[in-house]
Amino acid sequence: MKHYLPQSKETATIKVDSSPVWEVILGIAGYTHSKLRHTFDFDEEWEMDCQSMPAALINILSWIEDTNFWYSLIMLQNKLSAESIRDFSNYMNQLTAEEFYETVLPYKNRHYEDIRISLACSMLKKQFLHEYAEQFAGHEFLAEYIHNLSSIRFDELKDSLLESVQEWFDWISQKEEWLKWGKAIKSESILGASIDETNPTEEIKRITGGVHYIPEPSIWTIKLIPHVSYRPWVMEQRTSETKLFFYPIKEEYLLEPGIPGKALINGHKALGDETRLKLLFELMNGPLSLQDISGKFKLSKTTVHHQLSILKAAKFVRAEKGIYSSNESQIHSLTDKLDQFLGRRQ
Repeated sequence: MKHYLPQSKETATIKVDSSPVWEVILGIAGYTHSKLRHTFDFDEEWEMDCQSMPAALINILSWIEDTNFWYSLIMLQNKLSAESIRDFSNYMNQLTAEEFYETVLPYKNRHYEDIRISLACSMLKKQFLHEYAEQFAGHEFLAEYIHNLSSIRFDELKDSLLESVQEWFDWISQKEEWLKWGKAIKSESILGASIDETNPTEEIKRITGGVHYIPEPSIWTIKLIPHVSYRPWVMEQRTSETKLFFYPIKEEYLLEPGIPGKALINGHKALGDETRLKLLFELMNGPLSLQDISGKFKLSKTTVHHQLSILKAAKFVRAEKGIYSSNESQIHSLTDKLDQFLGRRQ
């Protein structure tokens, strides 16, 4: 007689991963994201601060913006898991060129993984470089990013990346808020001690405040990285085996009595414009594509995209596969936030 013995179901490991290094790298990523920077919580502050930034920091940030090497920093920290800037530097200096390039080259899919590895081992040999970069031809920046990696010597690239992290840390850590951010992120990371890994979808949604994750083949580790500098956005990246979600920490960790939160400010700013109110009205009646909205309002797609990005930053609008829809629960919660701030509701 044959007996069927079911095997235990294997699920991905979920963990909350936080360190000052992540916050530094996300600050660099946010500051150099020129197309979206007007929607970041710290945009106005950054605009004022740039007048007092050291010249070396300004120069290195300009280089990061031109090359999109913030992506390299994210991939490196994912591999190194450094707890401090010194650790990050020490671990980086121990990487061989092959390990470095295998880490920073973007993952496409399993069919092109051999080419990616060959490209890293060959020190970005042109034969493999063009073939692999072509696979990202439709991506906003990754094709160009791959070519940028080959335009600078390994040692020079490594030293410049380390300089960017050190310069940003030296500058940002002088701010009064830096210690408060560290405590807030540490408080948020305590969530990692109570993760139910048997229900990854709901746990990711709970911890990140609403991220809907559909399990992917080959993903065995999911890292949830709380942040302040990249607020209000959730950013996601992946490697061949790891999915990373960078999510904004809860605002209550950062607020003091009488100080309005960014969600409250951004929400009212988003609604304080006639075009955006009209856009929101249309989306309340049903989902629309960018082309649909552009046609209805007789506006360029660039203009519509800019207005939608402000509504998305306030979380009044969602976007999935090019289709925009209203987020009614977030719209209604704005009144509650105002009541709470004014002390009219406990």
